[in-house]
Amino acid sequence: MKKMGCFRCSGPKMFSFLLICVTLWSHLSGSSGASSSRRPNIVLILTDDLDVAIGGLNPLNKTKKLIGDAGMTFTNAFVASPLCCPSRASILTGKYPHNHHVINNTLDGNCSSKAWQKSEEPHTFPALLKASAGYQTFFAGKYLNQYGHSEAGGVEHIPPGWSYWVGLDKNSKYYNYTLSVNGKAQKHGADYSKDYLTDLLANMSLDFLQYKTSYQPFFMMVSTPAPHSPWTAAPQYQNSFNNTKAPRDPNFNVHGKDKHWLIRQAKTPMSNSSIQFLDDAFRGRWQTLLSVDDLVEKIVKRLEVRGELNNTYIFFTSDNGYHTGQFSLPVDKRQLYEFDIRVPLMVRGPNIKPNQTSQMLVANVDLGPTILDIAGYDVNKTQMDGMSFLPIMEGKMNGTSWRTDILVEYEGEGRNKSDPACPLLGPGVSECFPDCVCEDSYNNTYACVRTIAPSSNLQYCEFDDNEVFVEVYNVTADPYQLTNIAKTIDKEVLEKMNHRLMMLQSCSGQSCRTPGVYDPRYKFDPRQMFTSHSWRLSRLRQTLK
Repeated sequence: MKKMGCFRCSGPKMFSFLLICVTLWSHLSGSSGASSSRRPNIVLILTDDLDVAIGGLNPLNKTKKLIGDAGMTFTNAFVASPLCCPSRASILTGKYPHNHHVINNTLDGNCSSKAWQKSEEPHTFPALLKASAGYQTFFAGKYLNQYGHSEAGGVEHIPPGWSYWVGLDKNSKYYNYTLSVNGKAQKHGADYSKDYLTDLLANMSLDFLQYKTSYQPFFMMVSTPAPHSPWTAAPQYQNSFNNTKAPRDPNFNVHGKDKHWLIRQAKTPMSNSSIQFLDDAFRGRWQTLLSVDDLVEKIVKRLEVRGELNNTYIFFTSDNGYHTGQFSLPVDKRQLYEFDIRVPLMVRGPNIKPNQTSQMLVANVDLGPTILDIAGYDVNKTQMDGMSFLPIMEGKMNGTSWRTDILVEYEGEGRNKSDPACPLLGPGVSECFPDCVCEDSYNNTYACVRTIAPSSNLQYCEFDDNEVFVEVYNVTADPYQLTNIAKTIDKEVLEKMNHRLMMLQSCSGQSCRTPGVYDPRYKFDPRQMFTSHSWRLSRLRQTLK
């Protein structure tokens, strides 16, 4: 198969190719810790805004066959925060947002800020792989939303831990973007054969595999723009899924009457124009994913041809989920519900038997610890909150000894001024659509305990607002989260979940991995309630009377 991309061009592009080869050689030949090449290689393919709850995996037939069917599919994989930058920071650091302090997609929210670069970036799992585990490392694609910002070092900044760096300037695009190629700006236009970003990332990944050293194991992270907006499909896929619409699940275009005010403000039923918009967006998302499917196939086939596939772990996942019309919210993420916090996760690799499915509860804070574990690095030497799920993949862990809950955190964003088009909403909201339905606000700030245990499939959430609004869902009985049971659930359960939430919100490292409420090892002592947070419990009791 003939490959297309900037590496196969003449003139200035050929110069770029030669520069890349020289850079690769100089970086890799000078790396430390060149140990046996039989140590496993690791590939992480990270998509942008790919859901699993509303059919996001449907277009990815080759990916499901080459990774999922060849290894393990996790059906209960979640993110620590349903927004790009905080979630990606959790992947890189293995920490919950309250520990890495990236709270939103802005520079002020610590997204790729100088403070992040100083405090967290030196301790990411790729930095440890390169410095302490002797891996050669390659990154290509979207990093953090504010990467490349002039106030944070511009595209000249290369995060520690990468032998070879191709970072996208700012947020996801498909054309007309700038890449940082080892700290040097490389501008791209709108010529499909040279510039379509998903394909370019595929070709750059293939070149890394071609020119890397064979004396060290490698870690490769490929971070695609798809299926993030603006949903620009490759030309050959622009007419795919022409009759596809967003799924009309039971929570589609219904009023969230017992939910937080931000959900209740959505207009139900949605206007015909809103439904047309979200259907078009849904179709565009699927179209962009066909190029991701091609990327996965190219990487897997190249590893196979090189004789490296059997010694390589390949992870496929996303930074958050997505919604298209659920509870009458048009399109976005950021909410606490399954469609936004649940993500796909498939892994193949040595000692992982094919065609496996795991219902164990895993989170994106676990990716770093798992990858370090694969590399032979002692995760206990880190400050990571997550835990390695390598024993699950190797069949060495049963459900009774695994965790039963994780933490989900989100800090809402709002604007100081009212939107002139929606004056009745007042200040404090953001991400508003033309019909004045807003997807976010300052007090859309919440934390949840997501529990999955043999006896319980529960979500407990508290909002940091004037009412300490609470949402609780029995996800087994109510998978579409139509009914908030906060006022009918047993009060003892509420108190235990409130206590567990406060503990997780203040946890760090090992304390984030203590037994949850539905773990047989859990011990609840009301005398140990957090005195500084006692007002929350009293307000909670008043609210739920």
